[in-house]
Amino acid sequence: MDFKRNNLDLASSPYLQQHKDNLVHWQEWSNPVIEYAKKNNKILFVSSGYSTCHWCHVMAKEAFSDKSIADFLNKHFVSIKIDREQRPDIDQFMMSFIQETQGQGGWPLNVFFDSNTNPFFAMTYAPIPSLLQILEQVKNYSGKTATFKPISSINESTEHSNILNAIKASYDSVNHGFNFQPKFPPHNTLLYLLHSGEEPTSVQNILETMSKKGLHDHLQGGFYRYCVDEKWSIPHFEKMLYDQAMLLWNYSLAYKDYKKEHLKITANKIIKCLEETFLSDNLFYSAHDADTLHEEGATYIWTLDEIKKALSPEEFKTFEKTYDLIPFENKFHLIKKTNESIKDIEEKLLEVRNTRPQPFIDKKIITSWNCLTGIGLLHAHRYLDNDKALSLATNLFDELLDKHLIKGDLVHSSLNGKTQSGKFLEDYASFLLFATYIFEETGKHKEAVGDFIEKVEEFKVGNWIESDSSDFKKIAASDIDQPTPSSISLANLAILRAKILTNQEYETINYKIPISHDFNNIAALTSNGETHIIHAEEKLDWEQLPLGTIQVKSKEISDCYKGSCKEFKSIKELLASVNKE
Repeated sequence: MDFKRNNLDLASSPYLQQHKDNLVHWQEWSNPVIEYAKKNNKILFVSSGYSTCHWCHVMAKEAFSDKSIADFLNKHFVSIKIDREQRPDIDQFMMSFIQETQGQGGWPLNVFFDSNTNPFFAMTYAPIPSLLQILEQVKNYSGKTATFKPISSINESTEHSNILNAIKASYDSVNHGFNFQPKFPPHNTLLYLLHSGEEPTSVQNILETMSKKGLHDHLQGGFYRYCVDEKWSIPHFEKMLYDQAMLLWNYSLAYKDYKKEHLKITANKIIKCLEETFLSDNLFYSAHDADTLHEEGATYIWTLDEIKKALSPEEFKTFEKTYDLIPFENKFHLIKKTNESIKDIEEKLLEVRNTRPQPFIDKKIITSWNCLTGIGLLHAHRYLDNDKALSLATNLFDELLDKHLIKGDLVHSSLNGKTQSGKFLEDYASFLLFATYIFEETGKHKEAVGDFIEKVEEFKVGNWIESDSSDFKKIAASDIDQPTPSSISLANLAILRAKILTNQEYETINYKIPISHDFNNIAALTSNGETHIIHAEEKLDWEQLPLGTIQVKSKEISDCYKGSCKEFKSIKELLASVNKE
């Protein structure tokens, strides 16, 4: 390997490929690179990001393309680029370090390691002068670096009855949500509230606000990653597959309970977005960039003249009654005044928008995110009566079996058919969870459910570990459910559902503190008897059952709930009892 050049032209990651023309002699993380640094007593400069990250692009264009920065790095450091989506284990370790040493982190995430791979300093984005000063100070570092071990999160158990009160106390009742600024969609907390059966008005308020305001792409469907302001007006325009997956799951469940037409429309438009902009050969791409031609949101924003030109005078009057125009970068972002649908006008504007340059698409296929998408699609089938969603989900599962399960091992990602090595808990756990829903819905793939219980449990070496990779230390798995379910929470729910569906004994899962552990708390609800477990020979209509119900195929007719199981003579009798609760 030639360490005197930038080797990212050999990388499979779209993000690393974006940095292949930098003047910095970037390397990928690997054992030979680490050995080279150790042999030459060089400090490692490790920079993590992802392909649709705006500030990653900025730092690549500025600092990493600057000759003085590049020359300094090339002379004094071994520089490594990480795609956080391909190496969540390394990125998580680095994020833990910056959060514990500086209080917060973000991307690009830049960490300095000694030659024994112990981190000693971290930073996020830095402009050229600041970065050069930091590099000059760090190059002379010769102190003894302590071995860093991330501190376990504070996750003491609590009671189910206390969780709703804590969530209520965190609620922003003015603008709706559970954080004040920036505003991220609270996927896991909403799921927990819907599964709990308590149905506070906050769920409806948040879902309605997100679908109406700036987080939502009203023309194409789908959602952006977050809003920079507390009023949900201006988004950060990247679109992530995991957000579409989790929000499809939430809007589908919410429609079942609330029967508001805008919830169904929003969910179906997420499916439209997935089909038209993420789907390829039955699998789903990972993300769309926030930028178009180096300008954030350029594809999505409008001038008033552009809107008037696209619509007839009558259509424009209707548009004005329905939409507000929010200033952004000398143009306007579209948000709605009401959740009324004006489908024909929106499709007309989308047709115009599609003629513009489009954002970069990261075509990497990530196993865990695809599994979450499949689960979202299955819930859309259950509660929106959407047969296309079932077809998309079953085709997706079959494709993952064919393309991502290789000689019994599940790969984390692939690009253009080239798969990534390394085993990750998040993939095995999400795949098992997806398999349980497929089996419950179709009766197929029971063998995958049985096989993957054991495969997931292989990651529990005393405590759960995040990955089984030969080139990095075995780090403790995350249990923080933000923005996606954590690896541990996925594993807990997947194993629990798998054992219930295959009639095995299962362990009770403790509740953890809310907001940051709410996907775990869904598993806790079920294991503590707060979810109906129905046994019947025929699959019942999901519309007739409470959310979260698990259906087990059995010759007996029974309902296990709140610590006891009742047997019934008929399905009619069972349904009458269940719906009385």
